[in-house]
Amino acid sequence: MPVAKLKEFLDDNGVPFTSIVHSKAYTAQGIAHSAHIPGKEVAKTVMVKLDGRLAMAVLPAPLTVHVDKLRRASGAVSVELAREEDFRRDFPGCELGAMPPFGNLFQMEVFVDPRLSEDEEIAFNAGSHSELIRMSYKDFERLVQPRLVAL
Repeated sequence: MPVAKLKEFLDDNGVPFTSIVHSKAYTAQGIAHSAHIPGKEVAKTVMVKLDGRLAMAVLPAPLTVHVDKLRRASGAVSVELAREEDFRRDFPGCELGAMPPFGNLFQMEVFVDPRLSEDEEIAFNAGSHSELIRMSYKDFERLVQPRLVAL
């Protein structure tokens, strides 16, 4: 989803947001540093496969996905981190690894670590490695309707 489409989706749903342009960064912690945002407020999207189907695990930048916790919470038999070639074609217009956490727009289930809900706002990649969107967590939750799971 190109940045323009994401912004249009947010506008169409009456969601106020801020666009933050920053120097190119490829890790969530690097993005937080570059954008001068605490890492715990940057939501990184990690692609996973649950019984062979793609899903998104969304968590604060400093954390990692615990596959066993996700397996128990999702009820999946098999859970693994997805490889880039598993999802490369699923996000047209997005730079690889910079997908926004809107799995609902890609017919994918979204699992969110509840620690992201502790802050009023979250920031996330907007489809590129040089732009973030910052918005209220409550609006994100309303639009995406993720499953809260301690990841």
